[in-house]
Amino acid sequence: MAKLYFNYSTMNAGKSTLLLQAAYNYQERGMTTLLMIAAFDDRAGKGRIASRIGLGAEADVFTSEDNVYDHINKAREAGKVDAVLVDEAQFLTEDQAWQLARVADELRIPVMCYGLRTDFQGKLFPGSAALLALADNLKEVKTICWCGRKATMVARLDADGNIVEEGNQVEIGGNDKYVSLCRNHWSRRELG
Repeated sequence: MAKLYFNYSTMNAGKSTLLLQAAYNYQERGMTTLLMIAAFDDRAGKGRIASRIGLGAEADVFTSEDNVYDHINKAREAGKVDAVLVDEAQFLTEDQAWQLARVADELRIPVMCYGLRTDFQGKLFPGSAALLALADNLKEVKTICWCGRKATMVARLDADGNIVEEGNQVEIGGNDKYVSLCRNHWSRRELG
């Protein structure tokens, strides 16, 4: 029975590294994976998943208008797809999360999603909210705050390194724009 998995965390916990490792494990066993990432996340180049430790792979891109079920089904019809791995899954729409559930249920292809749970204001991303509700298996990927406690929140920084409290939910960036904090230091706006 194929399942829908959601691996979630804050920034810099190694989600992309885990995704790439899972893809490698499938490929090492002669299986085919379909990697996907949001089209507008071009930090590593459009259609590329990369980790901070230097691993990377090409991926199909999706936009909020795309039907990911149809995309995956077409890929399956064109060739074997043993697993689907989605990076930056927080950028999925609610409908797309349901489509991924259909991939697992109807096409019987395991779908592994990796993404942030909450944004810099402590609010769920729509894709993450849907995946938290729908996934057969939830796994928190842990990282730590500067104090050593488990980081569960993300703070957005401006160009001067100050915490930003307002703005669009989505602003692509890495270590230059975001820092993971425990809830206590996130609430106090303390960067260490």
